[in-house]
This record gives sequence, C-alpha cells and structure tokens, in this order.
Amino acid sequence: MRVVVTRPAAEGRAWAQALREAGFDAAALPLIAIAPLAGTDRAALGACWHGLAEYRAVMFVSAAAVQHFFAAAPAGRHWPDACRAWSPGPGTSAVLRSCGVAATAIDAPAADAAQLDSEALWEAAGHRIAPGDRVLIVRGARQAPDETPDDGPGTGHGRAWMAERLARAGAGVTTLAAYRRGAPAWSAAEAARAATWAGPDTVWLFSNSEAVGHLFALLPPHAAALRGGVALATHPRIAAAAKAAGFARTEVARPGMAGVLEALRGLDRSIESTG
Repeated sequence: MRVVVTRPAAEGRAWAQALREAGFDAAALPLIAIAPLAGTDRAALGACWHGLAEYRAVMFVSAAAVQHFFAAAPAGRHWPDACRAWSPGPGTSAVLRSCGVAATAIDAPAADAAQLDSEALWEAAGHRIAPGDRVLIVRGARQAPDETPDDGPGTGHGRAWMAERLARAGAGVTTLAAYRRGAPAWSAAEAARAATWAGPDTVWLFSNSEAVGHLFALLPPHAAALRGGVALATHPRIAAAAKAAGFARTEVARPGMAGVLEALRGLDRSIESTG
C-alpha cells in the first residue's frame, strides 16, 4: 500500500517523511500550488497591518495564510497585544508561534476535537466575541482572479460558515486574501511518476477537496485507474468531494498525524484481511 500525500510542496515533504518513519511507503505529490500575491493585492495585505489593533480577532484559515500574512508585515510592525489569533489546528498554531504570536493569544480547537474546522474553532473561541467586535479572516484565493476564493476544508464552506456565525453574533467581518492557490505545473517526469500510482494499491491522502479535482485534471487518461484507489480525507467535506469524483472507496481520518496514522493502520489491516 502506497500513500501519496497531496499537500502543498513543503508540507507534503514533511508529511511523507513522517509517514515513512512510521513504516509506510509514502511519497509527496503536491496537488495544491501556493503563490504569493503581487501588485496592489500585496500592497493591500501590507496596509492591513496598520489597522490590525482594531480587530478583536484574526482568523487564519491555514498555515500558509499565516506565513504570507506575516511576510507582508511592514518593518517594525508586531502583533497587537489585545488581538486574538484564531487557528483551525496545531499546524497553523505552530506557525503563529514561530511568527512571534504568544501562545496565550492563540485560540484553537481542543486537541481531542473530532474535527479541526470552523465549527470546532467557534466552540473554542466564539465566547470571546461581543456585538460590535471586528474580526478579520485571512484566507487564500484561487489563482484565477475571476474564481471564487477557496479556503477551508471542502470548498470554502468553513470560512463562509464562520463569517455567517460571526455576523449572527453581531461582529463585523472582513476577509482578506494573503496568497493564491491553484493547480501545480507538473513536468513530464512528474506526470509519468504520478501515472504509475493510479491503481488499487494507492491511498491518496487529501487535505483539501480542490486537490481531488486537480488530480483528475492532471491525469485524464488515468481517471478509471485513479478511481480504483483509496481516498483518505481529513474532513467529511473532502471525502464527499472524492466520492463525487468517483473514488470507489473513501475514508475519513481525524486531522493531524496521529489521526492519519490510525486511519492508515486500519486500512492496512483491512487490505491484508481481504487480500
């Protein structure tokens, strides 16, 4: 059983290495490309820092959102003491701390939360919001400027749900793109290698539903063989996207390395018992 990690390049390499150390045949195949903003979009990102203290909280949809947001900070600007940083999970929280945000200023779902998503984050941090508060949501945007931005698990539902929930609580919500995301540009060698993994012995680890669509768009001649593999998703919405794409078997893992390892070991046992 081969495990293919489809996260963006840097994250994917780290995940694949960790899975190999845990005993799995794992490889990284990025199906999400992350790129910085340019021109007026990047200028707007930097300008946002000047009014950051006006926000009660800033929600970051991913680690990439944190990295690009802080990379655009003007010289001498620091995280405001009274502003909360909202994180959907431990990876994003770790990047926030590495950027200088105090752990006591970060709100995130509990470590044992069933899912790491907007609903769980609201359970952890929603009590801090009062009518009239302002909240900034820092997200990604798709590469094509005329497309709808896509941020959380699934297709942006997490961000949209949080914005609606904040509005119902009386908060003013602003959204801001910090980076662009899209399909990767594969070389002929990368496409050939990916094609060899299309089949029943491969588990595709998806952490974003957009990656599912990119996989089939990049390997159209191998669509039938791809659907014979296993889609392991870190959120039910992503699993639903994989099922809609035609995967014969879809499974959901709790997000985070521990949850993914547990799910993979279960898959390994089930494959052995039916092999």
